[in-house]
Amino acid sequence: MLARVADSLYWMSRYLERAEHSTRLLDVNLNMMLDEGPTSAERRWQRLLFALGNPKDVKWTGNPYALTHGLTFDTTLKSSILSCIIAARENSRHVREQISTEQWHRLNSLYLQVTRPEMQSDMHAEALISGAEQPSEFLQQVMEAVHQFQGVTDSTMSHGEGWQFIQVGRYIERASATALLLEAYHDDLFRTPERTSDGNEYLDWMGLLRSATAFEAYCKVYTADLTPDRIFEFLLLDEEFPHSLRFSIDSMQHALEAIQVESGKSRAEPLRRLAGRLQAMLSYSSVPEILNGDVVGYLHDIKGQCRAIHNTIYELYVDYSIQAALAG
Repeated sequence: MLARVADSLYWMSRYLERAEHSTRLLDVNLNMMLDEGPTSAERRWQRLLFALGNPKDVKWTGNPYALTHGLTFDTTLKSSILSCIIAARENSRHVREQISTEQWHRLNSLYLQVTRPEMQSDMHAEALISGAEQPSEFLQQVMEAVHQFQGVTDSTMSHGEGWQFIQVGRYIERASATALLLEAYHDDLFRTPERTSDGNEYLDWMGLLRSATAFEAYCKVYTADLTPDRIFEFLLLDEEFPHSLRFSIDSMQHALEAIQVESGKSRAEPLRRLAGRLQAMLSYSSVPEILNGDVVGYLHDIKGQCRAIHNTIYELYVDYSIQAALAG
């Protein structure tokens, strides 16, 4: 596969996953506003900004609707929802011949929907401040569109090397986002797991699970008994839940192995070792060991290994030298 094709498929998938993740976190926090006081509201929105990587020049000003508007439509912000969708659509345009017609139609429709001038005016910050408009419906539409694109991708695209690069992009982005989400909640929920919970903490635990689309799945495993150690275990180590770190890394590793087989690159051993080490780290970890140690350091290590995998993917499949390509 051409390097530019692999690069565009990979980033198309990462940008859409990033847009869906940001949309979900905003939607969850907006829906929790009715049950919070001023102090807990500020803490939750600061935590959301941390979970989104503390975007540059974005600050909590006390108005959740204005913040939502900026994180959704501000194209000067590379991580805004609109910026991610524009970038995903641009990458898909570069590989139009590699993806299915259904994929292109779904992504192009989402792009046209979110770039309509009236869409931004309807959600203008002043209107949101007055309560005239609520962004939840729009956020739900974006999430559903991304889910539809992912479903269309799996059902209309051949599951060859290009599809595998899409999977790698989706799951490396998801793993990094989930690790950052757990870190954002660490001080409030996991630093002192033995303390008795009050109503606000229970809402925070529920908010964390809903931020990872995990509430119903968690309840099927642990019932509705929400405890921080079980939540941490589920989002970190559950091997069957699609948004857990372990599931994401397992899926990424399977896709990388398939790409290596398809491409026949004999020099992919460093990448295989990096991904395998991270996979083994999650497969053989236990929550008591992690919680009794440096939790933040553990999560930083995961994010660092994801960055190393990303860099190695680029060295191997995208930004490689002619000599390296000839060497196989």
